[in-house]
This record gives sequence, C-alpha cells and structure tokens, in this order.
Amino acid sequence: MIPARFAPILFGFLLSGMMSFLVSGLSTLRALGMGSNFAQAWMGNWAISWATAFPVVLVVAPITRRIVARLVTKG
Repeated sequence: MIPARFAPILFGFLLSGMMSFLVSGLSTLRALGMGSNFAQAWMGNWAISWATAFPVVLVVAPITRRIVARLVTKG
C-alpha cells in the first residue's frame, strides 16, 4: 500500500486522470465525431491533457482549499 503522506498527490493524480479522460473524450468527440480514428485521437489527447492537468491540480488544489476555507463557516 501507499503511505498516507502521499494521499494528496495520489488524489490529484487520480482526479486529474479521470477529469482529463472525460473532458478530452468529449472534446475529441465534438471536434472529430465518432469516426474510425476517434479512439486513437482521444487517447493521444488524453495523454497530453493528463500530463498538463496533474501538475496544475497539484498547484491549484492548495489555493482552492484556502479559498473554500474562507468562504465557508465553521460550525
């Protein structure tokens, strides 16, 4: 198993992978339609999207947590 101290990184890795998978799939479908090369184009777009999304999530997540902490009440 993975040590708990890596939980935020693993969370960002999985979240960015799933989100980039869905968004790149929808974007590829809209751009190309359901043609014969759809799956290949989608996987290529997903690889680029995930490589971008993962580091962005690692940087943006702490900022987002601070913003959320200021917007919600403690109770």
